[in-house]
Amino acid sequence: MTATAPLREAVPQSALFDSILELIRRTSTILPDDVVRAVTSARKQEAPGSNADVALDVIGCNIGLARDNSLPLCQDTGTILFYVHTPVGYDQLEFEETATEAVREATRKGYLRQNSVDSVTGKNTGDNTGPGSPVFHFHQWREPHVEVKLMLKGGGCENMNAQYSLPDPRLGGRDLAGVENAILDCILNAQGQGCGPGILGVCIGGDRGTGYGFAKEQLLRELDDTNGDPLLADLEKRVVEKANQSGIGPMGFGGKTTLLACKIGKQNRLPASFFVSIAYMCWAYRRRGANLDAQGNVSEWLY
Repeated sequence: MTATAPLREAVPQSALFDSILELIRRTSTILPDDVVRAVTSARKQEAPGSNADVALDVIGCNIGLARDNSLPLCQDTGTILFYVHTPVGYDQLEFEETATEAVREATRKGYLRQNSVDSVTGKNTGDNTGPGSPVFHFHQWREPHVEVKLMLKGGGCENMNAQYSLPDPRLGGRDLAGVENAILDCILNAQGQGCGPGILGVCIGGDRGTGYGFAKEQLLRELDDTNGDPLLADLEKRVVEKANQSGIGPMGFGGKTTLLACKIGKQNRLPASFFVSIAYMCWAYRRRGANLDAQGNVSEWLY
């Protein structure tokens, strides 16, 4: 007889399980207020009846239907990215087990679509779990509560990510002018793909791996915040202005709204390397968060 693998025991439902399940539902179905404001404001810039106006109108209808019916904002519910800050001594393994079970339940309920496949066989796991899914980034801090932020990043916009190594004869040297040209080149190459209008998270520096990771973390910022570094704040503003003068527009249909925002951070680098890593996010900018008490109850919703 062939030995059979033991059955996986489900993590018991708890306040933590319920909180994470609700976080997943909100993230997948309700676009944050700052994003809704940006989309609404962008439509006012477009000519009435233009392709850009119609595209943004359809996006607005999509936002409302998803919110009102607790349905996913997009058929691609995306990579499931948890960013978690925990007090010293907190059981991160229990959090990961509970969150993974909440992902399975969210998929069963339809908050997440079955969106995770084996990279070799192509077989869909059916519950959005498997090697590398969901993704957890844990950090300790000295606060007494847990902060959890969730981002759902679709494959279409993930395909538009880009990484540059400066100097580049097409783009320039190892300075902010070269960085700006690299970011604008990424936007030009996307040409409306990735479900624009887009939002960019950018990392200047780091290595190839940490650069992409830190670029995605920039997408946890709010759209209407101001970068604490004046040089980077100016660069963010300049990139958005130039992108929106490109004429690419929503979904590449033409118009004045190619980017909703650009968020830039920096990391130290080795003298031999100068990478610019860009994480492209679609208009379905799904990220939410919550502060949790010691029992796992939500004490405050973020975004």
